[in-house]
Amino acid sequence: MADPPLPRRVAAALRYRQEADRAPRVVATGRGVVADRILALAAEHGVEVRPDGALVQLLLQVPVGQEIPAEFYGVVAEILVAIYRAEREAAGR
Repeated sequence: MADPPLPRRVAAALRYRQEADRAPRVVATGRGVVADRILALAAEHGVEVRPDGALVQLLLQVPVGQEIPAEFYGVVAEILVAIYRAEREAAGR
């Protein structure tokens, strides 16, 4: 199934610190120029970005600073696994 069309550029940022957080937290959301800034900061800091319109629409419903709901764990876990794999591969080069 294709992602729903997005009316404008949108972005959401998550943070997960295994030692401090029970679940990933939404740390930023935005549309338009704010979304562009979130994406620019991610690129500047080497943070992996995953284009997933359906996931972003869900994350936009979570207040900034809040942990993601349990229903989102599966999707976010897939993203974290991909990031950890990429980091491990990069470290091995």
